[in-house]
Amino acid sequence: MTSVQNHQQQLNGSKLMRKFKILIILFFVVIASSCGQQKKYISYTVKKGETIKGIAKRLGIKTKDLLILNPDIGRKPVPETLIIIPNNEYQQIEEIAIPVENNNSIIVSEEIPDEEEEIINDFILHKVQKGDTFYNLTRAYNVSKDQLNQLNPSIDSLGLQLDMLLKIKPIEDEDLLVLYRDTIQENAVVKLAMMLPFRAIEYDTIDAKDIFKTNRLVNITTDIYLGASVAIDSLKKLGIDIELSVFDTGRKDTKLDSILAVTDFDNIDAIIGPLYSEEVPKVANRSGIPVVFPVYSKNQTRFSSSKIIKTFADREVHQKALIDHVLANYANENILIIGDSSATSIRNSDLIKSKLLQHDSINEALIIYPNQGYIRKDYVINALKPDVGNWVILATDKRVISSDVINSLISLPVEEPEEEEDEEDEKNDKESDEPEMQILPEDTVIKVFGIFKSSQFDKIDNNKLAKLGFTYTSDTFTDKNSPEIQLFHSQYLKKNYAYPSYYATKGFDILFDIGIRLASGKKLKETFKDGISFRLESKFEYSKSLFNTSSNKGIYIIEYNPDLTLTRIK
Repeated sequence: MTSVQNHQQQLNGSKLMRKFKILIILFFVVIASSCGQQKKYISYTVKKGETIKGIAKRLGIKTKDLLILNPDIGRKPVPETLIIIPNNEYQQIEEIAIPVENNNSIIVSEEIPDEEEEIINDFILHKVQKGDTFYNLTRAYNVSKDQLNQLNPSIDSLGLQLDMLLKIKPIEDEDLLVLYRDTIQENAVVKLAMMLPFRAIEYDTIDAKDIFKTNRLVNITTDIYLGASVAIDSLKKLGIDIELSVFDTGRKDTKLDSILAVTDFDNIDAIIGPLYSEEVPKVANRSGIPVVFPVYSKNQTRFSSSKIIKTFADREVHQKALIDHVLANYANENILIIGDSSATSIRNSDLIKSKLLQHDSINEALIIYPNQGYIRKDYVINALKPDVGNWVILATDKRVISSDVINSLISLPVEEPEEEEDEEDEKNDKESDEPEMQILPEDTVIKVFGIFKSSQFDKIDNNKLAKLGFTYTSDTFTDKNSPEIQLFHSQYLKKNYAYPSYYATKGFDILFDIGIRLASGKKLKETFKDGISFRLESKFEYSKSLFNTSSNKGIYIIEYNPDLTLTRIK
């Protein structure tokens, strides 16, 4: 078959990216509420047939709490595995010395004074290991460098020191998550395939610049591949042998059947692609190996195969995340929901309102729909309240409607000096059908929320979005000043003579994450239960079911600041 490896690049021709590895993060939370007042911890060797659930039950604690103490241990640990447990005088458990090297778990030692231990119990902790950087710490834990400096004054002068114990931030329920730990098996070999519609034969006689000027799909395809090639360089630098086979799938449903008919997938660990959503189930069913869908499609909700892995969150996930954020921060605000006439928007608007009204303190949420294709300014203005905050949720993906609303909110009607009217003006005012808009003070508080910042906002002035504190869900978050991002941009530029696009960065993140997970020696879907991973721009929080389609739920909540910078809220 001529398509196999037709587009595989020679990766040894350019200087490889320096060692790049997302930090190994595990945090340790002291269980106070579940374990009485015990503050000392001991080790326990798991016996044959024991499970985490069974051990937790005997100890009288929650399974979740025991997993937090041992984030790198599954629910069915291998016999003779060493775990950390609270010392609640359980008679059948023998106390033995805690090993000094316990990966990155934070061990509360017996030498810590009681008063110091009380402080530790209130904070998420991190033990500094080789490769840790301020960027990775702040990104993973969603804190600033200034916050780290305030809690750990010594790092301002000393920097990050190996084995240093850092206080990250006070413990909250939402912080009780497990972050994926990059582990690489010795002499790891990862065999991947990429199925992308390069359509090389079709474009063979066409000038390259004309191809990329007119065809959006070929730009996406090429960018994903180029970003992935830089990820391969990075993985090889980490000691992972990446074997990549590339298949040109051509136009939709033209070449895929022949590729599947002659290809032996027994020695391939995972497939990235194809890009056409209709082709994904066919590849999953015929190959029998994990198929990683690297783009978003509204059709991805129809995927049912357990072999399919969706790297982009469904829109319903974005919607739920925004609703949860609003509910968590609600404080007697006036809530307006802006929809449109489409069935999807009406359904989403009703759902958002229903979810909000489940909050104990929310009794009203007004939905405003367009009239004759647009949102009338008086409808929006008259629904605002001057004495409370006004939260406006855009449940539409139509740019015209979003623009109408934002422009209306930016230019509030203010009271003007009264002028004497002649009889004709007074008569015209009485005959006018235009409803009057209420006069609002200039300091009326307004905040706008969006479910995913799609292309509808690209032509809306960012200054307007910033003025309204626009808050939205996103599948990416980038700190352009971070050394990791700058290094990637530099390496990509050297390799491809251009700066990476959105899809190039996604290509890097997806292949790097898939590759390093497989380098652990585990099956890909088995690694999903090991926690959330953060890469250059992406957050991968996959559903853990082995029998259903795996979906990425990793999204961010981003807020515009008045100075046009962006802040990651969650």
